Amino acid sequence: MRIKVALAALAASAAFALPAAAQTAPKVQVGVLRCNVAPYVGLVLGSVREMTCDFLQGSSNTVVASYKGTARRLGVDIGVGGAGVLGWTVFAPTSSAAATDLSGNYAGVSADAAIGIGGGANVLLGGSKSTIALQPVSVQGSTGLNVAAGISDLTLTPVAPAKSKSKAKVTK
Repeated sequence: MRIKVALAALAASAAFALPAAAQTAPKVQVGVLRCNVAPYVGLVLGSVREMTCDFLQGSSNTVVASYKGTARRLGVDIGVGGAGVLGWTVFAPTSSAAATDLSGNYAGVSADAAIGIGGGANVLLGGSKSTIALQPVSVQGSTGLNVAAGISDLTLTPVAPAKSKSKAKVTK
């Protein structure tokens, strides 16, 4: 029970830590970013986590783009974590096509903890001309034995869609 209360407090503090400019600028929800995170080891003063992400839009959650991500944390990060899933609601100044390009660098705050099963939150700003805000959809799910809090950096790099294999039509 104490762990759940601590996780809720960590998530709330991360959500309220958005810079004032990001809180006052009007934003439109343009979709959801869902990332599958690889296992990692916390290095006391930081960590690096690799992930694959899909940007989803619409009520049918259509995959609009895929990204390779690298998340770095500078701060307290002690322990090991298993594979997990992160989810963010994506906000942009407009719903134009440019607002759906999430490639770039993001920075913000994060906190998480786990003893067996745990969770956390990551609030990030950046992307296209530093206008995209990633806010946690819900507390992230994770497994492991760790405690972490600090400043986070996320880099998203587009992944080209797989080329479809089509057979050439032969005419006689």
